[in-house]
Amino acid sequence: MAVIRWREGLMMVVASILLVFSFFELLDAAHEAFDVRQHLSTVSRYGAVKDIVDDSFVHSNIPGDCNPIHLNLVARHGTRSPTKKRMRELDNLAARIQVLLSEAKRIPEQHDLISQNIPAWLWGWESPWKGKIKGGQLISLGEDELYRLGIRVRERFPDIFSEEYHPDVFTVRTTQVPRASASAVAFGMGLFSGRGSLGEGRHRAFAVTSESRASDTMLRFYDCCQSYKQFRKSQEPAVDKLKEPILDDITSALAIRYGLNFTRQDTASLWFLCKQEASLLDITDQACELFHPLEIALLEWTDDLEVFVLKGYGKSLNYRMGVPLIEDILQSMEQAITAKEEHVPGSYEKARLRFAHAETVVPLSCLLGLFLEGSELEKIQREEPLQLPPKPPQRRNWRGSTVAPFGGNNMLVLYSCPANNSSKYFVQVLHNEHPIPMPGCDNSDFCPFEVFKERIVKPHLKEDFNTVCNVDLGQVEEKLKEPENKPVVSKLSQLFRWIFPLGNDVTRSRKVEL
Repeated sequence: MAVIRWREGLMMVVASILLVFSFFELLDAAHEAFDVRQHLSTVSRYGAVKDIVDDSFVHSNIPGDCNPIHLNLVARHGTRSPTKKRMRELDNLAARIQVLLSEAKRIPEQHDLISQNIPAWLWGWESPWKGKIKGGQLISLGEDELYRLGIRVRERFPDIFSEEYHPDVFTVRTTQVPRASASAVAFGMGLFSGRGSLGEGRHRAFAVTSESRASDTMLRFYDCCQSYKQFRKSQEPAVDKLKEPILDDITSALAIRYGLNFTRQDTASLWFLCKQEASLLDITDQACELFHPLEIALLEWTDDLEVFVLKGYGKSLNYRMGVPLIEDILQSMEQAITAKEEHVPGSYEKARLRFAHAETVVPLSCLLGLFLEGSELEKIQREEPLQLPPKPPQRRNWRGSTVAPFGGNNMLVLYSCPANNSSKYFVQVLHNEHPIPMPGCDNSDFCPFEVFKERIVKPHLKEDFNTVCNVDLGQVEEKLKEPENKPVVSKLSQLFRWIFPLGNDVTRSRKVEL
């Protein structure tokens, strides 16, 4: 028995040594080839991440006799400026940095460290958004993202979009938030470019409709669902606790690296600045360079964790409240099938195009069962909690940068396949314009319509929106009672703590705004 224990102890020591070497190897490799713009979670720009796909997945070859007859699009708005609240945070960060630099200069033994280690850009730095009064609007990059998406969608599905425009044939819906409606307009300008008589681009006018924020259960169900709003509020402190160890580890590392007395809030604000600079301004050699690549990967993971717990698979309520949206998608497909089967006079609706927010796209992806690991589909259909996404350097499917970047989208394309003996209609799901496997359809991206309806959509229709959202919070918590996901300190986190001692700051970390 003693020999066995000695061997087990030796193996643990060897494993720890290997972990240390792996840590530094990962750090070196990461420095060599690392594009921070692909690691910004839901703040990622569409063009930087849209082509990141699972290379191991072989998409379906659609038979030549199959033709697309209807398209559903649910897209997030394009790249936007920081909100007014976050712009104030950056102004506070600028003042805080100057205080830290002044404190460091007053310590004689710090002079050499300051001149050697502190990046020059920090001296006198001001927020790029200083003096801005309003924020959160779609910026020119975001306009271009959606405009070009509209052009690509039309080129990819000419059979659907060859028909003359009519608002009943191509319906465009958006939330009442200006960045979403502006995204709808930019997309439509691309989609219908060259089809009208306005200006040199031969643009045309098109209708965009929206519901009141207070009653938009289709695209802003998260705002209409009182149960969810209360439940999310109750969960946010727990999410902060899950993120704190990573922020503390990195705060200590930054303090040692630069000789500045950073706090946890400083680290969170610097990470937010990194994301804004890299995504909106293409600046990657300032705030982002303060962090090592592995630290960025861990900060990205904390953002992904928040999206997972508060908007994704972390709680079934997060996506079950999106049932009105997936019901609307299914209904539009059934109407298209009926119109084709019954040879309805005139043209039927060919596309239903929706523009909203990450809080819309993420629950829809969950309802479709996208980005799951292994056999997790059965768990979500039984409304069971899933394990948290694995921490770096482990591989994970759930990445905010691909699940819901700026401009991120799901397209569900209905195909007519008259020569197929088993099913005459199929559904293909495209995420960010790429085919993606659906676990509910044996991991195929091209699913018989009846299978899509029965195995993917129908399990979520056991309760309607009012039942899910309008009961008392206490009843919801009893009904959805799930074991809490306890934060587990991984070997990697332990290694961080061993290399960099913990700081004492207890300031709460900033939440991600989507």
